[in-house]
Amino acid sequence: MGKYIFGTGIITVLITGFSLVRELRDGVFGWRTILAWASWAITLVLAVGAIVDLRRIDKGLPVSPDSPFADEIEASVKKK
Repeated sequence: MGKYIFGTGIITVLITGFSLVRELRDGVFGWRTILAWASWAITLVLAVGAIVDLRRIDKGLPVSPDSPFADEIEASVKKK
């Protein structure tokens, strides 16, 4: 489980989240802050989606065709 939690995507989301919270406490809430939080939420969803795909691959389950890991799985199946 540690390899999923300590992935670069999750670490980036955590650091960015702390920065946004600190800015929210100290700064003014405006349209740029809303865009920054929306960007953070999208990054969080993508990082969690990558973790889900990696776990499915590790368990030998199929992943969605639009997953960035789908091409790697097809290539490994064709080699076998």
